[in-house]
Amino acid sequence: MPHLAEGIARFQREVFPAQAGLYARLATSHRPGTLFIGCSDARVVPELITQTDPGELFVVRTAGNLVPAHAPGTDGVGAAVEYAVTVLGVRDIVVCGHSACGAMTALAEGHDLSGAPAVAAWLRHADASLARTAGAGRSGDVAALVRENVAAQLANLATHPSVARALAGGEVRLHGWVFDIADGTVEELPAAATATAPSSEAATATCAEAATGARAAA
Repeated sequence: MPHLAEGIARFQREVFPAQAGLYARLATSHRPGTLFIGCSDARVVPELITQTDPGELFVVRTAGNLVPAHAPGTDGVGAAVEYAVTVLGVRDIVVCGHSACGAMTALAEGHDLSGAPAVAAWLRHADASLARTAGAGRSGDVAALVRENVAAQLANLATHPSVARALAGGEVRLHGWVFDIADGTVEELPAAATATAPSSEAATATCAEAATGARAAA
């Protein structure tokens, strides 16, 4: 871990002084405009992709960017979503999938997960994603499953009472993105795809364009 200690020292020496004013404000105020739900994959860094400053994104990262549908009981993801919408008042929520996702690859290719029972149980939150992909005649297609999973998780998100109320009141907007690791582009799924039916069409935006949208929402 020496490189992490070196990174902290470099941050304190080179980065923090230039942003001391920002951090002074953030020390007493936290009002991000966007909830970003992404994958835990180390290659997908929300603040880097969107080029946002500290304090602009409220970030939740889970394996496969999965959002369990609302259910009674304690749920860490649900609590974070509720806090972002109800307390922080975010105006936009992004669910961002990505290329070469290990979780989606395991599901699409039917990997044996008997040695990782917790992972297997967690990935059941993508059952609807598998069904959507099969319904579109794309079973086994990892890229198709990544896209359909974003749409399915947005549907799950809308089952949370805090999100449902905010959507009904026009207080929040939902967005589905797919980040391509190899070329750095972000595909924004069209509204029809993120709502219900699978779609083969999508509007592709560069990371710079996506970052502009995120800053405007913040």
